Formats: sequence, C-alpha cells, structure tokens
Amino acid sequence: MRKLLITGGAGFIGANFVHHWMGRYPEDEITVLDALTYAGVRHSISDYESRDNFRFVHGDIADEALVADLFQRHGFDTVVHFAAESHVDRSIHGPGAFVHTNVTGTHCLLNAARESWSRQPDSFAGKRFHHVSTDEVYGSLGENDPAFTETTSYDPRSPYSASKAASDHLVRAYHHTYGLNVTISNCSNNYGPYHFPEKLIPLTILNILHGKSVPIYGDGKNVRDWLYVTDHCRGIELILDNGEAGQTYNIGGECERGNLDTVNALCGIVDRLFREDAVLAERFADAPPAGGGEAADLVTFVKDRPGHDRRYAMNIDRIRNELGFQPRESFDSGLEKTVRWYLENEDWWRPLLDGTYEAWIKTQYKSG
Repeated sequence: MRKLLITGGAGFIGANFVHHWMGRYPEDEITVLDALTYAGVRHSISDYESRDNFRFVHGDIADEALVADLFQRHGFDTVVHFAAESHVDRSIHGPGAFVHTNVTGTHCLLNAARESWSRQPDSFAGKRFHHVSTDEVYGSLGENDPAFTETTSYDPRSPYSASKAASDHLVRAYHHTYGLNVTISNCSNNYGPYHFPEKLIPLTILNILHGKSVPIYGDGKNVRDWLYVTDHCRGIELILDNGEAGQTYNIGGECERGNLDTVNALCGIVDRLFREDAVLAERFADAPPAGGGEAADLVTFVKDRPGHDRRYAMNIDRIRNELGFQPRESFDSGLEKTVRWYLENEDWWRPLLDGTYEAWIKTQYKSG
C-alpha cells in the first residue's frame, strides 16, 4: 500500500489522476493538497471524501510549516506534484502568482520530501517524487521541425513556461545534489473531463452551448499535440511504477492539430449530437444547432496574444520503448468523450459559469 501526496488534486489533471488512481489502487492512502484557487474544483473529487483512506487538505504548497507537518503526520512515500498556475494569458498579466506557486511551491515540496525521507532508516529507497511539467518549457517549433525530445534545450517563451522550466531544474537539482528519487514528465496539451472552462476545448464547447462567440487567436494555425487526460494518467502511473529515478519522460497523444481544426472538429460533434438528440435543443436553446444553424458560425478571429508559440509536438519514443506507453484515445474518440461529458455534467460546470461556485462550495464542505 502506498501513501500518496497529490498536490493540485482538485485541478483538472490532478482530479482525473485521483479518479484513475483510486480506481486502480482503492486501498492506497491518498492526501490531496490544493489551494482551491479559481481553477480548483473540490467537487471534482468529492466522491472520495467519505473514505477513511482519503483526505483533502485546503492549503498552499508554498506553506512550509503546513507541508512539513503533512509529511510528518502521514508518512508519504510518493508525491505526485500537479499543483501549478498554468494559464499563459494569466501569466502575462500577473506573473508573480506563477513564480510563487510553480517555483517557490515546488521548492517547498522538494525540501519537505528530502528532510522527511532522509530521517528514515531506508532514506530515499522506495520513495518517489514525481513532478508534472509541460511541453511549453521547450519553446516553439517550426512547421517542419522534429518533435521535442527529452534532450531538447529549454527555451520558455512566457512567464508560465519560464516558471515551469525553473521548477524542472529544481527537481533535477534535488536528485543530483541530494539523491532524491525524482522523475519528471513533460506532457502535451491535455483535454477531457473536469477541465476548467477557460482553456480552448471546454471554452469552445460551453460557448457553443450558450451561443457565444468562439475566439480564435491569430490565424488559428497554432498547432498543439493533444493528449486525452486519462492517457496522461496512465503514463504517470507507468513512470511511478517503472520509471528510472532522475529521468524525464515526454507524454504526448501524437495528435497534432491546428487550433482552428480543433474548434471545427468540436463544432461538428456538437452539431451532430444536437441532430441526434432533440432534448439538447430544449436544454441549450441559444446554441446555433438548436435553431437549425451551425456551431461554426460562432467562430471569431481575435488579435493574437503576445509570445504565442506556433507549434508543439512530442516525441514519445522513450516512454513507449522503455515503459510500454501508448495513447489509447484517438483525437476523434477523445473529443467525442469530452463533448458528451460536458453535456452530461452540467451540474459540475454551471456553477463555475454563473459565479455561484464559491458560495455553493462553502455549503457543501468544510476545509480539511
């Protein structure tokens, strides 16, 4: 039985990882530490809060006293570190929060793990600190450039990606300097259930349902490698079980698509589902397909954002060859699952859009 600390476990990828891990290893002991900033949705993992082997702690990963106390009280042997500020636009307008969480917070966790584990008789043996990072630390690719590998030089272009690059370097330094058993995964763009509605795919889905414009930066030809979030969770599990300490593994979906192509695919799925289910037109009367129109009519091109990376692509040969990872979801199947999830889980996203979530969540839970 493992004792896991999952940081950012109420966020998008973290919550999906909690669901994945509890399904795979229901006897393991899990502590989720999350600051519940705007994108942390505690309700995403509320199904587990009644279990004796699950606890939620509302707190900041940069709170040294809190983090040290959690290690002392719960004896973690595994850390899976998702907690991060991750929205590029927000980092442009307010970079300080990104340095605080992504750099200072990561250092706090590393230091607590080192101090806690080094006091034990077996020291770092059997322990693992896994750090979840991003492909954005590698910079931007040209149209014909080869995909990022684990040895690609870092070239971050935004305050967000620079803060993640800094945290990656700290993790590696704790391995080389102190012998901490660490692994890093750099993932491509995730999508799927529980995705906060500010990112491209959930924003597109929900704007269509409400008949609002779907904004596309620049010419819409910025390319991303899309990874269904459950595939990402499977990749992290493989690294935790069999990954080599001190190593980095790229996790991608091998699904390169331009942003405009992604939006058009989503529009097509929504249009089709409305044709197949007349009830959707009653639930979402403002959506263009509810009145016989097309979702793509909502697409609007807007001024490109500063420092907008042109293309990301991931070479996943290492994790495939060494650990047997292979994405299970195609882009089409993953998008279909994602759209259907948002249609079937209005009770999850509705409070996030109408501003009632913060007040509502206080009536549901007490901070642990």
